[in-house]
Amino acid sequence: MAYNSIILRLELTHAKVNFGDVAHTISKAGGDITSIDVIRPGQETSIRDITVHVADKAEKDVVDALEQLDGIEIINVSDSTFLVHLGGKISVQPNLPIKNRDDLSRVYTPGVARVCTSIHENPQKAYSLTIKRNTVAVITDGTAVLGLGDIGPHAAAPVMEGKAMLFKQLGGVDAFPICLDTKDTEEIIRTIKAISPIFGGINLEDISSPRCFEIETRLAEELDMPVFHDDQHGTAIVVIAGLLNALKVVGKRMEHVRVVVNGIGAAGVSICKMLLAAGVKRLVPVDRDGAIVRGGAYAYPMWQWLAEQPQVEDRAGTLKDVIEGADVFIGVSRGGVLNAEDVQKMAPNRIVFAMANPKPEIDPEEALPHVRVFATGRSDYPNQINNVLVFPGIFRGALDCRARHINEPMKLAAARAIASVVSESELNDQYIIPSIFNEQVVTKVRHATIEAAILTGTARRIPPDFR
Repeated sequence: MAYNSIILRLELTHAKVNFGDVAHTISKAGGDITSIDVIRPGQETSIRDITVHVADKAEKDVVDALEQLDGIEIINVSDSTFLVHLGGKISVQPNLPIKNRDDLSRVYTPGVARVCTSIHENPQKAYSLTIKRNTVAVITDGTAVLGLGDIGPHAAAPVMEGKAMLFKQLGGVDAFPICLDTKDTEEIIRTIKAISPIFGGINLEDISSPRCFEIETRLAEELDMPVFHDDQHGTAIVVIAGLLNALKVVGKRMEHVRVVVNGIGAAGVSICKMLLAAGVKRLVPVDRDGAIVRGGAYAYPMWQWLAEQPQVEDRAGTLKDVIEGADVFIGVSRGGVLNAEDVQKMAPNRIVFAMANPKPEIDPEEALPHVRVFATGRSDYPNQINNVLVFPGIFRGALDCRARHINEPMKLAAARAIASVVSESELNDQYIIPSIFNEQVVTKVRHATIEAAILTGTARRIPPDFR
């Protein structure tokens, strides 16, 4: 159930009602008072702001119940989530003030002409003389927003703004949301290429499958900068990080486990690729029509690629068929596809990552008695698999070394770095993945990303701390 905070501005007539009546009414209607602020005191009447923690479905019940109280006037009801979005969540700030004509002549005309000429003569200087070296475009067409689907570019903007906030706060990366009003693959590619000169990297977000594969592949080939589809690679990286530690908990090795991945869309394909790169020898990709089998023929290019991999099993069947004997289940599909009986058919010391949102592939309460390590994409259970652990650090590293691409070794290095944040003494079945607010995460992911970029020859700059 989703919860929210609302702020009720109430005027109380003291001769008719007291605050105890208000508190009792709110509690009985399903609300929990978390703070009270007196806006205007008075002997006969007073105005107070009351912040109430309440389930989404109970908001109307609380308001309706208060309206029935004699001596209460509801002046306003504010949703605290909406309040933080008013006017947008990010803004552009100058790095230095313009106080006089001399300042103006240096940052703008006429002094800026010399800088423009210098970049014209050597375009690489854009990295040192403009915002390019620290700026990422967060780009969507609004066709696959998490939990909401195809809601369009306008409605997707709050998500992109939030992403930009996280880039800045966690990684020190300046990011700008760009929401494109087109679903045409060629137009999206053309537009991103056209706006790319000002950016040092491109973060693709919430673009539906299979278009997202072609868009990312083409841009990575045609742009000389990092291009990263977070729904694919961010998810895959943090899954691998969690799995590395989960396997330590249960005492199994990557090359010995049998892994079932359910939901072979954008995230699922990337997870499968990273599992193979990490050393998995027995992989079972499963989608709605059943297992994708080695040697099979598929119209979908990514499924065909999987069918050609020697590590993919040749056993056909539904999810409930092929999960028997699996050591690991990874779900990036939809809620309710598994039950306790299915999980019990897995091998001992089961690892289950049920990441469908908001409803996991199996209800956590049903799964927990039968699995050794359980993870979800939700924040209200242990072991949250969250992309926020990935993108700030991997882009921080890619920008700092001016990487041409974010390649597979860089992604695998990032996954190992995230896993390493959880020390041996801390590691247990309830703690396989660090908090997104752990300050070591970005530092370690950045370092691992740069190191892998240098080793694979995609770095164009060696940061000072690596010399």
